[in-house]
Amino acid sequence: MTFARLFAAAVLIGAVTLGHAAEPVISSEEHDFRVVIVTRGLEYPWSLAFLPDGRFLVTERPGRLRLAAADGTLDPRPVEGLPPIAAQGQGGLLDVALHPQFAENGLVYLSYAARGEGGIGTEVARGRLVDHRLEDVKVLFRQQPKSGAGRHFGSRLVFDRQGHLYITLGDRGEMERAQRLDDLAGKIVRLRDDGQIPADNPFVNRAGARPEIYSLGNRNVQGAARHPVTGELWTHEHGPQGGDEVNVIRAGRNYGWPVITYGVEYVIGTKIGEGTRKPGMEQPLHVWVPSIAPSGLAFYQGDRFPRWRGDLFVGALKDQMLVRLRFDGEKPVKEERLLKGSLGRIRDVRDGPDGYLYLLTDSSGGVIARLEPAAR
Repeated sequence: MTFARLFAAAVLIGAVTLGHAAEPVISSEEHDFRVVIVTRGLEYPWSLAFLPDGRFLVTERPGRLRLAAADGTLDPRPVEGLPPIAAQGQGGLLDVALHPQFAENGLVYLSYAARGEGGIGTEVARGRLVDHRLEDVKVLFRQQPKSGAGRHFGSRLVFDRQGHLYITLGDRGEMERAQRLDDLAGKIVRLRDDGQIPADNPFVNRAGARPEIYSLGNRNVQGAARHPVTGELWTHEHGPQGGDEVNVIRAGRNYGWPVITYGVEYVIGTKIGEGTRKPGMEQPLHVWVPSIAPSGLAFYQGDRFPRWRGDLFVGALKDQMLVRLRFDGEKPVKEERLLKGSLGRIRDVRDGPDGYLYLLTDSSGGVIARLEPAAR
C-alpha cells in the first residue's frame, strides 16, 4: 500500500470520532469547504510533515518537535535528541522534512537557528526517528557567517526528484549580504541528502564563491515547494514594505534583492536599490503590493478538491489568510483570498497525502487545521 493510502486510511480511522458536521461551510469560487481543527495547544508551530502511519510531525519555534496522532491528539512528550537550538527573535526550530525514502531509512531533516562563532544562523541536521527520539543526529549544514541579528532565517527544506536538498536562507536583516557570493545569507543552497555539495552546483568552480549556493538575491524565503509537473523549485519571499514575490528558482540566477525590489523601506517609505528591473536579475512571477507577509506554500495535487488541482496555496501572516493562485505555465491568471481573519496568522500550508489541505497557525495557541470539502 502506498504512503498516501496508508496515511489516508489512518486519518479516516482517526476522524470517525471527531464529528465535524457543526463546522460552518465556507464558499470559494471553485469549492465549498469546512475548516476542521485537528490539533490544538501548539506553541508557535512552524512546519508540518506527514508520517506514513497517519501521525503528524510538527515543529514549535521555541525548540520542540512534537508528534500528533492521526486523530490529532497531541503527544505531551516532545521528541528527544534534537540538536541545540537558539530560540531568538524570529529564529528557533523551523522546518521539518522527511527523506524521500523515509519509509526505509526513517530520516528526518530539521532546520533551526543555532549559536556559533559570531552569533546565530540557520543550520540543518538530520536524524533517524525511533519512537520518541532522533538518533544518529548529524549537522549537515551551517550558515556562515553567523551574526547577532534576530530576523530573516529562512528556512524551508525541499527535496527534488533527484534527491537533492534545497535550503532557503534569509538575509538576516543585513540586506547587502544577499548579493555576496562568499556569504550564505540571502541565498538558496543545494546539497546532496548527506550534506555533500553536488559537483554541478552553479558556483562550484568560481573563485571566492561558496559552492553550496544555488541562487542569490533572495531576501527571506519562507515558502518553497516542488512543482508537480516540471519538478522545479517554486518559492515565495517576504519583501520589505511591499514587494512579496513568487519565483521559480533556477541554477545560478540572481533574484535581485536588494538591488531591485517592488517594495520600499519600512516607516519612511524611501526607495531601496535601483528600481524594479535590472539586466541579469530575475523578475518575479507574481508580486504582492502591499505585502501580505507570505509563509508556507503548497501545490494542491489531491482528489478531494478536483477544481483546485495544480493551484498554488500560500499562507499569509500579516493579512491572516490563505491565498489561492492559478498559473498558466508561469503566468498568473487568478488570485483568490480565503479565510481572511478567521484563523489568524497562517504559518505553513501542506498538501496532505490524504487529499486534504492542511494549515498551521502562528500563535501561542497554534493549531493544525484541515480543509475538507462540503457539498454545495
